[in-house]
Amino acid sequence: MIRIIDAAFVTTATRPDQYPREPIPEVAFVGRSNVGKSSMINTLANRNKLVRVSNTPGRTRTLNFFDVTLENKAKKRPIRLCDLPGYGFAKVSKAEREQWETMIGTYLEERHTLKVVVAIIDAEVGPTEDDMHMLDVLNDMPPRILVAATKIDRLAKTKRQNRLNSLTQQLELPPGAVLGFSSTDKLGVEQVWGTLLDIIG
Repeated sequence: MIRIIDAAFVTTATRPDQYPREPIPEVAFVGRSNVGKSSMINTLANRNKLVRVSNTPGRTRTLNFFDVTLENKAKKRPIRLCDLPGYGFAKVSKAEREQWETMIGTYLEERHTLKVVVAIIDAEVGPTEDDMHMLDVLNDMPPRILVAATKIDRLAKTKRQNRLNSLTQQLELPPGAVLGFSSTDKLGVEQVWGTLLDIIG
């Protein structure tokens, strides 16, 4: 049983000299602007308002860092979470989009404490062209990738596993590589945390 003891905002950053310096294992979250990324982080951290959930796609324009202290097997451990700007729906200029891509690319390439990137897709919609592009980018980066399919509660219970199997095949991943998640029904929380901790070690 994984228990969240504390969760707090740390800082925002747009370049490496602004990143938090403590050598804490880090998990980054990336996905389309309306895929439920902020809600997923809030649910994993067991906090309602740790990350601001906006109705306006593309509101996140910086790297936002949060520290979570959790207890697992009677041991406390800190994990740092990084919320990356969403992609795909934001109404921004080409120059600003290129600036975002540079910011995210630099973070993914240079952040030595980054252990895992949670790539979020919509279970109902499936991977978009933007999602596929992001996964291609992540495959060339050092951190491990965990694919989470959010909003799984919108599918009938009898169809959820088949949908996850279909997404896994579509993304050409090994069986069980796509984890279902729902912030609304708190589904997949233990499984995601368990997988993250297994990867971090």
